[in-house]
Amino acid sequence: MSFLTGITLLLVYQLVGEVTVRLLGLPIPGPVLGMMMLFITLLARGYTPESLNTASSALLSHLSLLFVPAGVGMMVHFDRIASEWLPITLALFLSTLITMVATAAIMQLASRWFGPAPVIPEQSTEAGRNE
Repeated sequence: MSFLTGITLLLVYQLVGEVTVRLLGLPIPGPVLGMMMLFITLLARGYTPESLNTASSALLSHLSLLFVPAGVGMMVHFDRIASEWLPITLALFLSTLITMVATAAIMQLASRWFGPAPVIPEQSTEAGRNE
């Protein structure tokens, strides 16, 4: 019963996200908004319910099955992919490069903002008096 409760909770948050996106006309996918809402709720509560932990662990253990439809789609549309391989390859390469550069820049910025404060050595007052 714990799995069913957890999966129901995940689906309810997905539904709430989808409805919110449709009502407000937001430019993000509903499931993404729902997962952000779930994340905020879990942060506010301070812990993950056992049912949600059970459901998420079960889903993650079978994550590879979610790639099967994408693989089937690639085989079904293989001729089109073969005829348009250059734009697809360029798009993949450039988007990967842009993502890597953006991630590095954000990491540098975040480490400056949130990194440890620099240690300033203290000057001894006695050293100045002896001279």
